[in-house]
Formats: sequence, C-alpha cells, structure tokens
Amino acid sequence: MTFNPNADISGSKAERRGGRGAVVGGGIAGVGGILALVFALLTGGSFDPNVIFGNQDQGSEAQATDGATCLTGVDANENDECRLAGAQILLDDFWSKHVKGYVSPTEVIYSGQTQSACGTADNQVGPFYCPTDQKLYVDPSFFQLMRQQFGASAGNLAQLYIVGHEWGHHIQNITGVFEEHPNDGTGAESNSVRTELQADCFAGGWLSQVTDTKGSDGKPLLEPITQDQLKDALNAAASVGDDNIQKRSGYVNPDSFTHGTSAERQKWFSTGYNEGINACDTFSGAL
Repeated sequence: MTFNPNADISGSKAERRGGRGAVVGGGIAGVGGILALVFALLTGGSFDPNVIFGNQDQGSEAQATDGATCLTGVDANENDECRLAGAQILLDDFWSKHVKGYVSPTEVIYSGQTQSACGTADNQVGPFYCPTDQKLYVDPSFFQLMRQQFGASAGNLAQLYIVGHEWGHHIQNITGVFEEHPNDGTGAESNSVRTELQADCFAGGWLSQVTDTKGSDGKPLLEPITQDQLKDALNAAASVGDDNIQKRSGYVNPDSFTHGTSAERQKWFSTGYNEGINACDTFSGAL
C-alpha cells in the first residue's frame, strides 16, 4: 500500500497522544506478553484490559502531542503514525458511502500507554476498539511486536488491515451486530469468533475499494495495491489466528478460540476483498 506522494492527508481527524506511562500490571514481557496477546490481540467489543491485568494504578494519562507532521502522501509512506492518520480519511470515505447515518469513530494514535473508557491501552495489549467511547486505540510500535513475537511482516497494507479490522468493530457496534449477536463465550463456532471474522471481512471489503477514494485534486489518495502487498495483509491475518498463537504455548484448544484460525481469518479477509462487504455474513452457516 502506497500513498500517492501528493496526496493531502492534512485533514485527518485522528487523535494523537504521546508519552510513556507505567507498564500495565507492573510489567509484561516474554511469556506474559504472549499470553496477553492471546486474549487481547485485535479484540473487539467486550474487551477490557483491566480484566486481564487487574485494575491497578496505571499512572497518568498520556498527554496530547503533535508527533510527526502528517501532511502528504510522502509522510504517510515514511511514517507509521502518518499512515494510520491517513487511514482515517480512507475509512471514513468508504463507510460513509455504505452505512446510512454513519458516525465516525475516533482513531487514537498513542505512544506507550493511554486511557480508554474500556481500560488502559498499551502496545503489548494491541490495537482494540472500545464501544463505550467509540474510539479505537493503536500504538504504531505494536507492529514491531508483531514482527518479533509472531513472525509477521507487518508491512504497510498489513497495518491498514489491522486498523480496518478495528474499524469493522465500530461498524458492528453502530449497526446493531453486537446487540444481535452478543458474546456467548469462547469456541470455534462462538459469536466471538464470528464477530472477529466479520471484522476481517469488512477490512478486506474496504481495502478492495480503497483506491476509489480521491483527494481534492481528483486523484486517488492511494496507488493500486500490488500482489506482494496483498500477501502482506494475508500474512498478518494468518499470524494472529487462534491456532497459530496457541501453538506457541504448546497446544491448540478450539474450545478457547476467540478470533478464528489462521485459515479462517485469511478466508474471510479474502471473501471481503474479492466479493465485497455484502458477502460478510459470518453468522449463518459454517465458517
């Protein structure tokens, strides 16, 4: 995924925060970090980090910061933070055309740690959407953790896939999917898995049309997606499959699945990409 160099992303409404707070739960690394990601990676509606780590003194909330200057496609191509900020423009353009009465979530791009209405956001926890404040939280340094802990390439299009997945949870929230299909626990056929796979499908559907978004000059903000970039997104989907994550602890237990297998995540991302968001009914039939 490459922004056109002259693309104007200066109008991004992403909220940017900086600073470093205390580490969640008094410290999380190694096996602890992996176990946290098993439960929390790319989690949607019901996620509360404090449930996992304990509601301890988390320190002060991160302060707002200007961070990198994100004005053009060049900035987005060279800087993860700017790429995420540019994604907000692309996602709002797409979903405003497909959801009646669409209301944009707030994308919070932070550094280290910050507070959400669902608990403390931390890069070890991973990106997540909080339905209570209708904000999604992402620390760009998380992509490095994906490379280190899960062997993911986590390139440019993979990063957009992850943000698009979390945006998909917002769409589920405002269109009643969370209410219609409430969390019924874990398991390979659970609503939790089906909700996550639908968010993967929504991300694929968005990315298949992302180059339709044009700037004020009438030119697309993004250049066409290449096959190598698409493989990067599919690699990210596979790396965060329940079975792939659980293998790192020595066993795979389908009864504890919350997000779907690597194959299922790739399948539903591809379904959205090839067939569009109208094909994203993960709640009917087999997965």
